[in-house]
Amino acid sequence: MSNAVRGEVSAGTSRSMRSNRRRDTRPELAVRSELHRRGLRFRVDYAPLTERPRRRADIVFTRKHVAVFVDGCFWHGCPIHATYPKSNTGYWLPKLARNIERDRETDAELKDRGWRVVRVWEHMPPADAADMIEEALTKASGHSR
Repeated sequence: MSNAVRGEVSAGTSRSMRSNRRRDTRPELAVRSELHRRGLRFRVDYAPLTERPRRRADIVFTRKHVAVFVDGCFWHGCPIHATYPKSNTGYWLPKLARNIERDRETDAELKDRGWRVVRVWEHMPPADAADMIEEALTKASGHSR
C-alpha cells in the first residue's frame, strides 16, 4: 500500500511542511516592518480570543481591538493564487477547506466581540496591507480620515 493511500506524506512533503513557519514569515515581517516604519506599535502572534489560544492573529492592536491575519495563498485559499495538491487530495482538500472554514469562524467570533478583523494576502504589497490596517485602526477610533 502506498503512502498516499494510507494518508501519509512523502519525506519531501514532510520536510517542506516542517519548514513552514507559524509566525515571522517573510510576508508578515514585511507588513510589520511597514507598520513599524509608520510609527504603529502592536502585539505579535497574539490570541485575542483567550479561550481559543490556538487561534492566533499575526498582528494585534489590543487597545483598538484590531486583529490582523497575514494569510498564505496556499493555506487559506487565495482566490487569485491558490493551488491545490495533485496527490493525496483526499487528505489535502478537506484540510485546506477546513482552514478556510476556521478563518470564517474566527472572523465571525471576533466581530461578535467588537473586534475589527483585517485579512491580507501574502502576495499584497506591504504598503497596501499597511494602508488597509491603518484604515481599520482609524475606523476603530471612530474618526474619519
